[in-house]
Amino acid sequence: MIKTIGILGGGQLGRMLSMAAAQLGIKVHIYEPLPQPPAGDVAAQVFTAPYEDAEALRAFAESVDLVTFEFENIPAEALDIIEAITPVLPRRNALTVSQDRITEKRFLQEHGISVAPFAEVDTLPQLVAALATIGTPAILKTRRFGYDGKGQVKITDAAQAEAAFSSLAGAPAVLEQMIPFEREISIIATRNEAGQVACFDPGENVHNDGILHKTTVPAAISHAMQTDAVLLAARILNALDYVGVMGVELFVTANGLMVNEIAPRVHNSGHWTQDACLIDQFEQHIRAIAGWPLGDGQRHSDAEMLNLIGADIQDLDTHKNAALHLYGKADIKPGRKMGHVNRISPKST
Repeated sequence: MIKTIGILGGGQLGRMLSMAAAQLGIKVHIYEPLPQPPAGDVAAQVFTAPYEDAEALRAFAESVDLVTFEFENIPAEALDIIEAITPVLPRRNALTVSQDRITEKRFLQEHGISVAPFAEVDTLPQLVAALATIGTPAILKTRRFGYDGKGQVKITDAAQAEAAFSSLAGAPAVLEQMIPFEREISIIATRNEAGQVACFDPGENVHNDGILHKTTVPAAISHAMQTDAVLLAARILNALDYVGVMGVELFVTANGLMVNEIAPRVHNSGHWTQDACLIDQFEQHIRAIAGWPLGDGQRHSDAEMLNLIGADIQDLDTHKNAALHLYGKADIKPGRKMGHVNRISPKST
């Protein structure tokens, strides 16, 4: 019986996971290098220490029955210490795949899943050669540690190669062809240890400056494409022997679905499930890692999720008829996710 779960990372995803666990009678301990994290307000205990602190990691691992995480970029050495004491779910092979964009794309290709044409880029000559093959427009991204539009630069002309390469300060990178797509969707999928898979309906996403702005459900796609997205997500989860929630971002193209990226954790584009489903993505993740049966993920309403970024949080009057979810962050900063709102309406399809 799982009584206490440890979460690596104390941001808003850790906060909402902690709240979901508490509803199920499970305590949460947070491990976070920064003081006073948002998740700390709702957790039973917080370990404040860097990921290089072996003693703190051991104490954290010994205080819980299993460990999960709210972000991907966890040092392998920290996981080595934790796994010697207690299980980590999702399994670390999912982190190995998702932490490096090249590794992720090759994994997807090996399992017959379509991705944008790409090339490994470690030097400026490699970038020049890749642009000659892939063409423009293209996006140069760091292989690791990029999120919310950070660590990437758009290239619309090969003459921009040197400036683009310099902007990444020598970090190992990947060049991806920019794919013309009709819309971007994401699917929030869950798998438990028994191999049971449950998926929420795909949501349609709109980004501003590389940050998710809005997710609308249902997405404007056919029922057949919705089924294809579910089957594709299930294929990825089964290939990884995955346990937990995963976000899968996809492009809808003239040739069908193409995976943009995967995220082995609860996902921003799944926040709508908190108010449009009986069982949301956070409870589903806790159920999966605790070895419980999954909910079916059905929604009872249509939904629109809107991120509150930076100063957006100061204009809450415009959202008085929406469900409000604030993250308890002390400082308002440009580009910082401060909360989100969910608007629901009667289910249409």
